[in-house]
Parts: sequence; C-alpha cells; structure tokens
Amino acid sequence: MRSLTKVGANRRAGEGGGDRIERSPRPNQTGWDVVLVWFMRATALVWLAKAVATWASILDVLPGARPFEAEPVTRQTVIVYFAVIDAMAAVGLWLTSAWGGVVWLLAATSALTLAILTPHLLPMSLPYLGLQASIVVIYFILSWLAAREIR
Repeated sequence: MRSLTKVGANRRAGEGGGDRIERSPRPNQTGWDVVLVWFMRATALVWLAKAVATWASILDVLPGARPFEAEPVTRQTVIVYFAVIDAMAAVGLWLTSAWGGVVWLLAATSALTLAILTPHLLPMSLPYLGLQASIVVIYFILSWLAAREIR
C-alpha cells in the first residue's frame, strides 16, 4: 500500500504550496515480491494443465483411459471437484490475488489429504505427493520473504 505524504510540507510557509495530501509514488518492485509473482504464475500454468487434463478425463478425450462413467460415484465426485477447483485456483494464481492463493491452497491441501487418507479416490505416486507438498512449502516461504521485505 502506498503511503500518503503532504505536498509542500517541506516548503517554507510563504512559498505557497499548501497542505494537499497525495499518494507518493510506489517504489519499484524488486526482490522477493517479484519472485513470488513469477512463482504464482508458473504454478498457475501447472494447475491449469492439471485442470485441463481432469476435464479431458471427464469428457473421455484421453485415449486408453477408463471412461468417466465407469468410475464409482465417489471417484467421479472427486474428479469433478478437482476439475473445477484447479481451474479456479489457476486463474486466481495467475491474477496473483489473495483469493487465488487461498483457493489454490485449498485445492493443493485437499489433494494431499485425499491422496494420503483415501488413495483409492485420488491415487497419487509418492514422488508426485512430495512435489506437490514442496510447492506448497515454497509458496509459504516466498510469501513470508516477500511480506518481510515490504516492511
């Protein structure tokens, strides 16, 4: 957030100027905040690819894949949930909005939770589980560094 400064506050009283309040120019964004933005955008592209792949499985576009209708209803529910929430998270992350980070964290943590607690609903390999968890940790670290830099 930009700070407010008095225009003419440093001038002597007789020179005019006045006591107008204007926004000071925003400082250049360099450092961890830029890294966080690029990380969020790269993550958004990955999550968009995940959403497209999930929609492709719903629409039975993937060759050789099991038909969506053949899946149990509980698995169909999980597939539809991630098709919607991954797409929403990708858009929010690309816009680098606060709600995007929240929706993405909901999507990522719910995927991790389902993969660990109910692997029959959301089968996920151990390396993929670790990769997804590490992306969440990196996001928290970069957010913390960017917030610390602003002060």
